[in-house]
Amino acid sequence: MTSSHKYHLPNGTSGDGDYDLVVTPESAGWGHSGLRILTLAPGQAHALSTEDSEFLVLPLTGSCTVTTDGSTFELEGRTDVFASATDFAYLPRASEALISSADGGTFALPSARTEQGGHPARYGPKQDVPVELRGAGACSRQVNNYCLPGTFDAEQLLVCEVLTPGGNWSSYPPHKHDEARTDADGNPVESELEEIYYFRIAGGDDAFAYQRVYGTPERPLDVLAEVRSGDAVLIPHGWHGPSVAAPGYDLYYLNVMAGPGQDRAWLICDDPAHGWVRATWDTQDVDDRLPFGETS
Repeated sequence: MTSSHKYHLPNGTSGDGDYDLVVTPESAGWGHSGLRILTLAPGQAHALSTEDSEFLVLPLTGSCTVTTDGSTFELEGRTDVFASATDFAYLPRASEALISSADGGTFALPSARTEQGGHPARYGPKQDVPVELRGAGACSRQVNNYCLPGTFDAEQLLVCEVLTPGGNWSSYPPHKHDEARTDADGNPVESELEEIYYFRIAGGDDAFAYQRVYGTPERPLDVLAEVRSGDAVLIPHGWHGPSVAAPGYDLYYLNVMAGPGQDRAWLICDDPAHGWVRATWDTQDVDDRLPFGETS
């Protein structure tokens, strides 16, 4: 098992100008999902053309003002990703936006290529972001559900954050969502979604975690990446998980997903070899280190 730079993008290897990280459908070799990480110095502004994609502006650290199509959104942001969820802004395709920050900060710009344009630019309040505690025991983690079916309307973009206490595993059991499948009755059981993981890890420059991705016999893929703050891992297909937080180092990752389906479903399938683990959570408590920071 090896880390492949085709799918593992270490911090500093995929930036461009103001962007610390740029993942486009073209650079990833797929059709829909994208992510840019924008760092602004105090008083700096950045012009963004969404072109054929919808975007979120999601503060990782700091606050910003987003001006677009006659609307202005003041994003209060947060001090860091472990402090709380954040407010955010939605930008539709074919729009122009100016992102400015009086005090500076770092901002995630997850995106999805789409042919649709029915949703206007709008503000997502922090207090409306559902914060979920998922799993139990050593599989306990927190999920901030920003832009998912039932939490925030979009065309094809799906965005959430996962925060995992040091020593725990998340994205576990391993699961996949790389083909549109239905059961014998015609009910959808899996959706086709490309996914990006973007990592932040508490504890300084030496803090680390691990990310596993592996394929099927028909579509092989084999990645075991040691990840650090600012790294990204691309998941074009296959089983992904676990995301392993080393003891002493709390783990954060931003998930960005999009695919060809117009129904914007997020349906996953567990690896049958490990899916039984879910049943063990019924007899375990959620890790008392959760939730992180403020939750309202």
